[in-house]
Amino acid sequence: MYLVIYLFKKILPIFLGALFFFSLVLNLVDLFMNIATYLQNSAPPLQIIQVMIYYIPKTLWYAVPVAFLFSTSYVLSDMYAHNELEALFASGVSLLRFTLPVLIVSFLMSIGLFIFENAVVVQNYEKKVTLQDVLLNKSAEKENNKDVIVLSENGKIIYKADRYNEENKWLENCTFVFRDENKNLDAVIISTGAFWIEEQNHWILQNAVEYSFDKETKTLKKRGIENDKLLQLTESYEIFRNSDIDIQSVNSKTARQYIKHLKKAGLPYSKELSEYYKKFAFPLIVFIVVFLSIGLTGKTKKNVLLISLASCITASVLFYVTMMVTMVFAKHGYISPFMGAWSPVILFTILSAFLLKYSRT
Repeated sequence: MYLVIYLFKKILPIFLGALFFFSLVLNLVDLFMNIATYLQNSAPPLQIIQVMIYYIPKTLWYAVPVAFLFSTSYVLSDMYAHNELEALFASGVSLLRFTLPVLIVSFLMSIGLFIFENAVVVQNYEKKVTLQDVLLNKSAEKENNKDVIVLSENGKIIYKADRYNEENKWLENCTFVFRDENKNLDAVIISTGAFWIEEQNHWILQNAVEYSFDKETKTLKKRGIENDKLLQLTESYEIFRNSDIDIQSVNSKTARQYIKHLKKAGLPYSKELSEYYKKFAFPLIVFIVVFLSIGLTGKTKKNVLLISLASCITASVLFYVTMMVTMVFAKHGYISPFMGAWSPVILFTILSAFLLKYSRT
C-alpha cells in the first residue's frame, strides 16, 4: 500500500499540471483561430468567455489521455533514472505488480471518460458551437428543419413535411406515403400538421385525409383514415430534428436512435455504426497508452523529460492513426464496423503486453 501511495503522490501533481496545460492550449488555439472574426463582428467579451467555458469539458476530454500518459511515463522514467526501480526489482517487486494500480486507475478513467462525454461533453460542446456560430455570424437552422424527407420501415413508409418545429415537436403540411413489400404504392395520407405524442410513441395527425391506391384504375381514391396506418407512424421526432447526424457530436442514445432509423429506412449505415462503436472503444486510449508507456519503461536514463514527451506524443499518434485507418476500412466495408473501432484497442493491448513481458524488471 505504501508503494501505491508513493507512486500516486508522484503521478497526481504532474497529471493535474499537464491536464491544465494541455486543456488550456486547446482552448487558446480555438480562441486565436476565431479572434479576428470575433473582433470584426464586435462580439461581447463575456460571450467569448462563455464560449471558452462551454469548450472546457471537450478540451479536458481530449487532454486526459495525453496528460495521464505523460505523467505516468515521466514518473516511471524518472524513477528508473534515479535507480529507484532497480531497488524495487532487487526487493522482488516486478514492474507489473508495481504499476498494476496505475493500470486499474487508467481503465476506470477510460470508463469515466465515456460517461463524462455522454453526460457533459456533448451537451456543452453543442452549446459552444451554437453560441460560437452566432458570434461568427454563421446562420444555420439546426433544429427547425425545412423540406424534411425521412424513409422508414425499410422504405415502406416515407415522411415528407414542409417544416419541423422543435419547440412543439410539430410537423407542418405533412404527406405520408405507404408502400407494400414490393415498394408499390399502397396509400397516401395528407395532413396539415402532426404532433409527436411521447406517451403513445407515435404521431397524431391534424385534418388528415387518406387516399388509397386503386390497382385497377391506377388512381388514388379518397377514403376514411385507417387506424392501423396511423399506428405505423412511429418514427421518432429526433430524426426530424437531426435529419443528418454526426455520430461523433451526439451522445450514444441519440446515435443509437439514428442508426435504428437508417436500418428501418434501408439506408447504408456501416459508417455510422463504426462511429457508434468508436464512442465505446476510443476512451480506452487512456488504458492503452498507459499500458504501452509501462512496457517502454527502462529504455534510457538520459533526457527523461524529453523522452517522456516523445513517447507520449508517439504513442498517442500511433493509436490515433491506427484507429483512423481501421475506421476507413470499416466505412468502405473491408472489415466489420465492430472491428473498425475495436481492432486498434486489441492490437495495442497485445503490443503493450508483449513489451511489458520483455521489459526490464
